[in-house]
Amino acid sequence: MESKINRENDLSQPLDRLGPDERMKAESNYLRGTIVDGLSDRITGAIPNENDVKLLKFHGIYQQDDRDIREERRRQKLEPAYQFMIRVRLPGGICTPEQWLQLDSLARAHGGSSLRITTRQTFQFHWMLKDNIRPVLQGLHEVLLDTIAACGDDSRGVMCTVDPEVSPLHAEVSEMAKMVSDHVIPKTRGYHEIWYGDECLTRPGSEEEPFYGTTYLPRKFKIGFALPPSNDIDVYAQDLGYIAIGDQHGLAGFNVAIGGGMGRTDNKPETYPRLADVIGFVPASKLMACTDAVMSLQRDFGNRKDRQRARFKYTIDDKGLDWVKAEIEHRMDMSFEPARAFSFHSNGDSIGWTKSEDGAHHLTLFIENGRLSGDLLDALRDIASIHKGHFRLTPNQNLIISGVRQEDRDAIETVLGEFGVSPSGLSGIRRNSIACVALPTCGLAMAESERYLPGLISKIETILSDFDLSDEPITIRMSGCPNGCSRPYISEIGLTGRAPGKYNLYLGGGFHGQRLSRMFRENINEETILEILRDLFGRYARERQENERFGDFCIRAEIVQEVKEGRFFND
Repeated sequence: MESKINRENDLSQPLDRLGPDERMKAESNYLRGTIVDGLSDRITGAIPNENDVKLLKFHGIYQQDDRDIREERRRQKLEPAYQFMIRVRLPGGICTPEQWLQLDSLARAHGGSSLRITTRQTFQFHWMLKDNIRPVLQGLHEVLLDTIAACGDDSRGVMCTVDPEVSPLHAEVSEMAKMVSDHVIPKTRGYHEIWYGDECLTRPGSEEEPFYGTTYLPRKFKIGFALPPSNDIDVYAQDLGYIAIGDQHGLAGFNVAIGGGMGRTDNKPETYPRLADVIGFVPASKLMACTDAVMSLQRDFGNRKDRQRARFKYTIDDKGLDWVKAEIEHRMDMSFEPARAFSFHSNGDSIGWTKSEDGAHHLTLFIENGRLSGDLLDALRDIASIHKGHFRLTPNQNLIISGVRQEDRDAIETVLGEFGVSPSGLSGIRRNSIACVALPTCGLAMAESERYLPGLISKIETILSDFDLSDEPITIRMSGCPNGCSRPYISEIGLTGRAPGKYNLYLGGGFHGQRLSRMFRENINEETILEILRDLFGRYARERQENERFGDFCIRAEIVQEVKEGRFFND
């Protein structure tokens, strides 16, 4: 990546004038900190140094505790039941059977015999004890996996549309997503020294991060590749989205979308979700130059004084889209071409079997909220032992068993039948549901999410059945806090936690992720949620137009006012 551009910005300010996290990063010796000392501390199950806990995120690790028993342990005068979440870097969500078996083995040995498929197409281990972090990361390394930059103020895991038919165009785009992921991760050797025991080969005072420097980015930065007509990655929710454009010769290039992001803070109107703006087209050959230009602009001009306003979306709104576009063009030494025509028709997954032109079969399994445990985990372990293709994780927390040979299809169906796993019989709203992990492990969660949403949907399904809407695809997403990891602010029905049993209800998002929702009711309980939805579904059944989506109906019927721009989200 290109070297740092020295211009008038926060980076030119003395560190003592910036936020404490900027000083922490600058003084961390390229993300090393004193993590090694914290790992060896036998007195506590935690990493005791607060700055090291923050630095762990750059290594793909979050320190958490079991909140279900937090109060009981406090009464017993015990420290919290500390454990760690480990997130794998898995560009485009592609995993080999060998890697799957290793992930399964590590989860059974150290992660509570469970895995999570995330909304960014990767795996998370939970319930990891401190002593097991290093063995797990070394085990991942054995199958060419790592956790570098899965979290932290850097470029997070790179997403890519999952094409169940594995078209040649998808293969090309998927490979580019992996190239970008490898290109943008931090280059510090600290990760290898801490987790693999590599010798420190860096000379004191040398530059380990030619692009990021000592302070990395102001906040996290998310990149995704969409392949129309599917917008399964929610490209408008990415800091930097690439929309693949094909022609008769294959991949022509990408429309570039910038400035998306879901995170917000309740009662902080200056924070809001924002949809990315499409600013033009770049040829495929200019992909890396464009990536460098966009990321370096955010590195140099992103807000380093106020972390709540440090995401790229705020840089764009503060500087102005025209200025940002011109600066990107200056940095990549070329102008954007006009955006090419494209359209999105879906952002969900087609559950069940499909067959591609090469004769291979592909099975998409519904994995509710991405939770892999029990019989389901056992079934997938057995399938990984006989499967010769790949596993593909979807942005909707589902799983594609991809590239199944005809002679292996019956064996895979037999395994699924033995464990009672079936891809059929799902309502439209359940197929299009997403939830974040939330309680009991996430420290930010204010309410339940993945443990609660399945039961809530069962009650919503009863209401939908009353109006003959059971098969109607409606997107519903739940997050345990306002940060919006499940991307609730672009779903037709969004729920974000405010307190145990209380949620904000959002309506009117675009079915294809093309429109923000708006808050309809604040801080309500389940009974009120169901009453509201019963009334709305009744109106939808009676008044909707032909092929009208529920979110579109909410706008046309003036149930909520359309949000035209993110900065008006809180109006």
